[in-house]
Amino acid sequence: MTSFHYTTSKAGVTVEQLLREQWQGGKKTVHQMRMDKNVTGADGQPIEWKEPLPEGTVLTFRFSDAQSSYRPETLTKLRVIWEDEHLLAVYKPAGVSVHPEHSPGTGTLMNEVMGYIVANGGTYAEHVHRLDQHTAGLLVIAKHPIAKTMLDRMFEQNRIDRFYTAELEGRLLKPRGTINMPIGKDRYHATRRRVSPSGQSAVTHFKVLERLSNSTLVEAQLETGRTHQLRVHFSHLGHPVVGDQLYGSETIARGPYKLVASKIAFEHPITGASIVLEAE
Repeated sequence: MTSFHYTTSKAGVTVEQLLREQWQGGKKTVHQMRMDKNVTGADGQPIEWKEPLPEGTVLTFRFSDAQSSYRPETLTKLRVIWEDEHLLAVYKPAGVSVHPEHSPGTGTLMNEVMGYIVANGGTYAEHVHRLDQHTAGLLVIAKHPIAKTMLDRMFEQNRIDRFYTAELEGRLLKPRGTINMPIGKDRYHATRRRVSPSGQSAVTHFKVLERLSNSTLVEAQLETGRTHQLRVHFSHLGHPVVGDQLYGSETIARGPYKLVASKIAFEHPITGASIVLEAE
């Protein structure tokens, strides 16, 4: 059974306030936890939901039916960057899909993550953002439904900072800047996106890290998270990611195109701690 522990940081808080107000857990999940009496104290006995609790009360939250559908697999040695009871951050290699296109599916990062979770006694793992198949880097995964709900909300509210390192074709002269150009589907290509006045708002901040002989190394920060956002924006500027032939790169890269999700920073949704993770 999936579960986590929590210690109250102030007196007077109730279980209901934690789940419904502070964490704003999903209605269905919270209702099921209440019906199943799945919040217990240090003695293992159920806690009354509206009972004010002393500071330092140790609670255990259990999820009876929290199970993910990914088929557990062990493909390679999974690179775990950081982990606690609530979250897991892993490094996704370039060329690996985040999740299967169709259930149950095999051979993806989430299959391998599920293998890791099951081996450690868990039953639940859900990614809270995506990376393109040929983009390497950091991926954050929720280990229980409350964390998933909270992280989804944080992404929607732009409260998670995501940074990428990209090698671009040519010499980008501007040392730093912001690209604010809406992105929509390309009507002439099934998978490609393009800058379009009728598209969704898309904002990318960037700064030059190093200028090489025929390319430029940049750090880019996403303010929004549109499909292929960085690839579309830099291609539109005339500096596609090296090796990204879908978006006009004329350079044949060794291996996948040169784009890595290099850093992610956020306030932990449960503990409130400042979390800064960098790709190793």
